[in-house]
Amino acid sequence: MSQLLRVAKPVVFDTLGVLVFAVLMALGVDVRIATLAGLVVALAVVGRELMHRRPVAVLQWISLASVVVSSVATWLTSDPRFVMAKPSVLFLIIGLVMLRKGWMNRYVPPAVAPRVQPEMTFFGYVWAALMLVSAALNVVVAVWHAASWPAFIAVFPAASKGLLFCVQYATVKAALRRRPAAQASEPVDSQIAM
Repeated sequence: MSQLLRVAKPVVFDTLGVLVFAVLMALGVDVRIATLAGLVVALAVVGRELMHRRPVAVLQWISLASVVVSSVATWLTSDPRFVMAKPSVLFLIIGLVMLRKGWMNRYVPPAVAPRVQPEMTFFGYVWAALMLVSAALNVVVAVWHAASWPAFIAVFPAASKGLLFCVQYATVKAALRRRPAAQASEPVDSQIAM
């Protein structure tokens, strides 16, 4: 469980500004206040990294830039759909990056990687597809069903990714059981570190 939390932490921090915005919108807070709160949180996340002298990932800079642009557009127009559409930009960029073959190989130990190569390649593309579908769905909900967007953004991204993670974990674990191990005494659970 701690491995899962360690993987989820950067994603939560990267999207924290949008999550704050979504919660405040769901609570009926004025769009300008919700936008300003989301922007302040996004700036604080990057500021925290800089203050601790940690490198800010490219995705965090992209996220911050998109939050700033969408927040200014929302602030000037009083139209929350600009901020609501922001996750689509991130989902699209991430999905396109995930189309690179073999990007998932770093999530399994080198000794196990050859045994689960087909599954990891397949799931790399499945993750890319999920991100691209999430980008499209977010735009549809944000533009044509704005009142439902806070519930959508609070549930769908986390639920769909959690479900896919569980399916992938079970599939890769089953593949390891089916294929002979180099060291038969090594338990399956210790061989996979996703």
